[in-house]
Amino acid sequence: MCGIAGVLGGEETTAEPMIRALGHRGPDGVRLEQAAGAALAHARLSIIDLEGGWQPLHAAGGTVIGNGEIYNFVELAAEHGLGDVLATGSDFEPLLHLYAREGDAAFRRLRGMYALCLLGADGRAWLARDPFGIKPLYIMEHRGGLAFASEPRAFFAAGMMQKVLDEGAARELLDLNYVLNERTLFQGLRRLAPGEVVEVRNGRIVSQHRSAPLPRDRASPGDNEAALLKKLDAVLEDSVRVHQRSDVPYGLFLSGGIDSAAIATLMARLNERPVTAFTCGFDAPGAKDERAAAEKVARALDLDWRETNFGEADFWRVLPQVAWALDDPTADYATLPTYKLAEAAKGTLTVVLTGEGGDELFGGYGRYRRALRPALLGGRPAEPRGARPEVLAAWREAARPPPGLTRLQEAQWADVTTWLPADLLLKLDRCLMAHGLEGRTPFLDPEVAAFAWPLADRFKVRGGYGKWLLRKWLERVCPAAEPWAKKQGFTVPVEAWIAPRAADLARNLGKVEAVRRLVPDAARRMGVDGGRWPLLVFAVWALIHLEGAQPNDALAALLRT
Repeated sequence: MCGIAGVLGGEETTAEPMIRALGHRGPDGVRLEQAAGAALAHARLSIIDLEGGWQPLHAAGGTVIGNGEIYNFVELAAEHGLGDVLATGSDFEPLLHLYAREGDAAFRRLRGMYALCLLGADGRAWLARDPFGIKPLYIMEHRGGLAFASEPRAFFAAGMMQKVLDEGAARELLDLNYVLNERTLFQGLRRLAPGEVVEVRNGRIVSQHRSAPLPRDRASPGDNEAALLKKLDAVLEDSVRVHQRSDVPYGLFLSGGIDSAAIATLMARLNERPVTAFTCGFDAPGAKDERAAAEKVARALDLDWRETNFGEADFWRVLPQVAWALDDPTADYATLPTYKLAEAAKGTLTVVLTGEGGDELFGGYGRYRRALRPALLGGRPAEPRGARPEVLAAWREAARPPPGLTRLQEAQWADVTTWLPADLLLKLDRCLMAHGLEGRTPFLDPEVAAFAWPLADRFKVRGGYGKWLLRKWLERVCPAAEPWAKKQGFTVPVEAWIAPRAADLARNLGKVEAVRRLVPDAARRMGVDGGRWPLLVFAVWALIHLEGAQPNDALAALLRT
């Protein structure tokens, strides 16, 4: 896990000011390099091959810088006879040797989370991002070249572009809590799409292709429940095993839910020593708190369990820090406890496994079950509610599924291609990297997806339960997780914490230029329960990232009496 930045083609330039802005992503050191027609920079968080894995990395006549991990680097080296040619233990070095042999087809062999830039011995330059979009990468045109970086702040720190708000993207944020597709809130800056691989020549993209996160035309793994449970166990264990590959301490974030309990069960199985697990609970009247369920799992698995609390004081302290970290924002309130968990884990762990992706792949969300019901029984499409017509139309286009899917698969496809990369994974990356931690997601693995995606609907949703097969498996391997019990769900009582300050916020929101332009009725909306949180997030974000305020000053300006 690192930060990368650079410029391909164009006028002579340096990537130093870009990478200095990303120092939180790579606290172990920065390396810079000028290559033919390219400026490259890498801020390292050392995870694998602590001594030899520094980047830019050179092998087979090529150069690579990357953010993330290639989990199957051991298998790639063995399968392709690279043992005698590898000079380091870096997970990125086998890619260079494979590229030298087979060109850009090598990218399709990668099993991992990554955003990278590769300069081949053949003179071709490439940018690539993993199919699920676990790791971020942003690009923009700059002085006849193409600049890239792990976070938008790098371009502004280098003076490469002006901070001009994309108002259409801002409306998506306010309606959906995230921004769709490759768009960002800054005009002229876009995300490289999940699975996108682009070739760059003379500072211009000359070819591109995308790999879908979910396998197409995949045969069903069958209907034999016993065989499916056995296969599920093997697939998940294999994914957790490779996601644990690390030369630094690793652990997990444990909630009271199915997904993190599944990860915890397999980590406990695969490790001789107790696995360190962190759980966040909420100190607020009426708040849903799953610490008791998490503790029960932790004791059953003999985890080194550590809990942290999140209360109203944490809300006001953490909010501006999260807004700073999310220069590409999401208004997901789960950013708050995620940030505090990372804060608590820093110094104990460097790598954290989490349960993102379990709901999307195995059919866990309640909206999936509603999508399968007849309209007379309360069924409705799994679409965002309350969005403006133009935003809903944009979401439908972004979520458009390929033909031949079931209604359940269409809903899963929509989530995997919209809010998973633009909300959940963005949240995980920024909140952990703000503390120099690497987040890993064993469910979002091509082998897991190849098993889960083509499962018959009844193995995902049955009898009012989502994730049916995953629950059935967990019932056998960790009954302490109580997989069939009704879960409280994960909510953060943000509205209750905002309400006492709503009057102050309503008076001051109009002073924020972006809010004044986009939400002329902001004062009224701040008085309506349920609509305060996204508006507050946008206002704090705008003060920091558009108007240049320091995080705490931004919030203080909005709370001024």
